[in-house]
Amino acid sequence: MSTIVDFLGADHRACDDLFASAEAAAAQKNWDSARALFTRFHDAMEHHLTMEEEVLFPAFEARTGMAAGPTQVMRSEHVQMRGLMTDMANAVAASNRDGYLGLSETLNMLMQQHNLKEENMLYPMSDQVLGSERDGLIRTMEGMSR
Repeated sequence: MSTIVDFLGADHRACDDLFASAEAAAAQKNWDSARALFTRFHDAMEHHLTMEEEVLFPAFEARTGMAAGPTQVMRSEHVQMRGLMTDMANAVAASNRDGYLGLSETLNMLMQQHNLKEENMLYPMSDQVLGSERDGLIRTMEGMSR
């Protein structure tokens, strides 16, 4: 079984790849492709955020007793990302290239900072404190439908 760092880090990269593809299509005004790729990205991101919020964060909080710690910060950033993705969905639906690209630049910076915090702090801490529960948590996240 992999680690939380490996499992969720790989999911970050998969989301990043979809994000970049959607952004490239929007930049080229290939709107049919941009809409399809953005939908795939948005669905993948929502799935990722849900795995963290419904499985990882509650387990981490239960084990550490830290409900107001790093998971609270991550949840707050998830809210910001969801807001940006909603605005991006509206921009891509309206074929608004400049609006979409401006929002995507903001989301990209937020995601990069967010992913670094998770991959360098929260996920390693989770791997350490969750120990014997880790494999079961990863299986639960793997089994969540997209």
